[in-house]
Amino acid sequence: MDVMKLDYNYKGENALKELDRITSKAAEVQDNILCGILERNKDTEYLSKYMKGSKDVLEFKRSVPIITYKDIYPYIQRIANGEDSSLITGHPITEILCSSGTSAGEPKLMPTISEDLDRRTFLYNLIIPIVNKYIPGLDKGKAMYLNFVKAETSTPCGLPIRAVLTSYYKSKHFQCRPYDPFNDLTSPIQTILCEDSNQSMYCQLLAGLIHRHKVMRLGAVFASAFLRAISYLEKKWSQLCEDIRTGRLNPMITDPGCQIAMSCLLTSPNPELASEIEEICRRSSWKGILCQLWPKAKFIEAVVTGSMAQYIPALEFFSQGKIPLVCPMYASSETYFGVNVEPLSKPSDVVFTLLPNMCYFEFIPLGKNGTLSFDLDDDEQVPCDKVVDLVNVKLGRYYELVVTTFAGLYRYRIGDVLQVAGFYKEAPQFRFICRRNVVLSIDLDKTNEEDLHRSITLAKKKLGSNAFLAEYTSYADTSSVPGHYVLFWEIQGHLEPKLMEECCVAVEEELDYIYRQCRTKERSIGALEIRVVKPGTFEKLMDLIISQGGSFNQYKTPRCVKSNSATFKLLNGHVTASFFSPRDPTWVP
Repeated sequence: MDVMKLDYNYKGENALKELDRITSKAAEVQDNILCGILERNKDTEYLSKYMKGSKDVLEFKRSVPIITYKDIYPYIQRIANGEDSSLITGHPITEILCSSGTSAGEPKLMPTISEDLDRRTFLYNLIIPIVNKYIPGLDKGKAMYLNFVKAETSTPCGLPIRAVLTSYYKSKHFQCRPYDPFNDLTSPIQTILCEDSNQSMYCQLLAGLIHRHKVMRLGAVFASAFLRAISYLEKKWSQLCEDIRTGRLNPMITDPGCQIAMSCLLTSPNPELASEIEEICRRSSWKGILCQLWPKAKFIEAVVTGSMAQYIPALEFFSQGKIPLVCPMYASSETYFGVNVEPLSKPSDVVFTLLPNMCYFEFIPLGKNGTLSFDLDDDEQVPCDKVVDLVNVKLGRYYELVVTTFAGLYRYRIGDVLQVAGFYKEAPQFRFICRRNVVLSIDLDKTNEEDLHRSITLAKKKLGSNAFLAEYTSYADTSSVPGHYVLFWEIQGHLEPKLMEECCVAVEEELDYIYRQCRTKERSIGALEIRVVKPGTFEKLMDLIISQGGSFNQYKTPRCVKSNSATFKLLNGHVTASFFSPRDPTWVP
């Protein structure tokens, strides 16, 4: 098999056959991917520095270092300023992709070449054929899948800087795709391409309501974005119904593309449909609202792993637990990784099969005896002989993901921690565990995103039946000595001070040994604090981050904020109550 002739244009049943073929020959595909990358890029300035024009795989593994973003950024910056793409890749860089920036600080700029869109499209083309094996008949209706773009900028030399999904939605792969009954979206393309997220949301929800009896699946990229749409619907349903009743679009929609697109849907007044929707939306409780508004919906598609797992209870509330949650894929701005071949698995059981034709994968082993422990700091040099290839990972072990791409990333640490959960053919399957970045640290303690999420998930059960945690973030308060962890919680329902103190204790009891030692013995960390913010505060936080250039489509609530940031000032300005842990956590030497 010649990697240069790999075909990414498969669809439907043919896409499933290709999935089986490449996963059955994962080692061979990976070898050819790496050989293809070296053949094409051997004369680049970056590789020449280490390999002197060689395309030998063993030389690559022996000589090319494992890097982080700070190592490759100077090359990306030079290309952005007008130097040739051959600094890092043998094909012209066509765009710079901008990461969401909310998982690990500042957004990262990632190079991409035109054929990367073929790889992304191949993965997209797998999703519905896989789901259709378990939920048949998806070609008999429509998908209310909410897609959004963000305004793009450009580099000094004129290369577009786009979010990865904006890149896809603006490409011919999306805009010129042939009609596919399995991917018949309710949203007209003009509403997706509208850069005003408020107008785009309004029109996409309006289109979804107009087609409510044809909708077979619901979704958005992230669970947070889909829940934001439900919140928006709660505020705007009356106006949306008025548009349907009169057959006229609300004058707040001024985007020409949206106006033209929606005029094709609002062809005549439909008071009967408007009354149906009004009767549902004016109910006192929105429990199960999704089942009522879209009665034929068979699943909700969204990312619900990692930090998105906290939104599962809310999704289940609005669907009354009757609509399955499908987490279809694993991807990033750097490259796309894999798919979920068992889409109806519980969110807690979701694993991703890495596709060996996406890029070249390597893995840094973490811990000993299969346990999760970070033996390396994020900036520490990783010995080249410590990494393992895709097909040589071990079941149950934890690894940090490393990728090499055609677009010029070589042995690049993604920062994601994965656990091997099984195998599909020859290709390993991974469970996403967390980002490697530490979100909180006061002294010797290092609390990562997964530890924080786990402790809060257990602690929030203390709230009882009259309240639930809607959203959270954190920061390390070092303004006094000793410093302490602060959690911002947005809570829906009745607040019990005693229960809030119990939540503080429960969080601390679940944090790691070092944290509890610092709290109890060393006294180098003060009592954990929970600050409760007004309802709607985290929506304002999302609006703030998007207004500063963040992507609506890629938005993820930052799990840690800095004390001198605008995000912190917004959160702290909406605090209604504060609670501290009343005792030390348990610690045994």
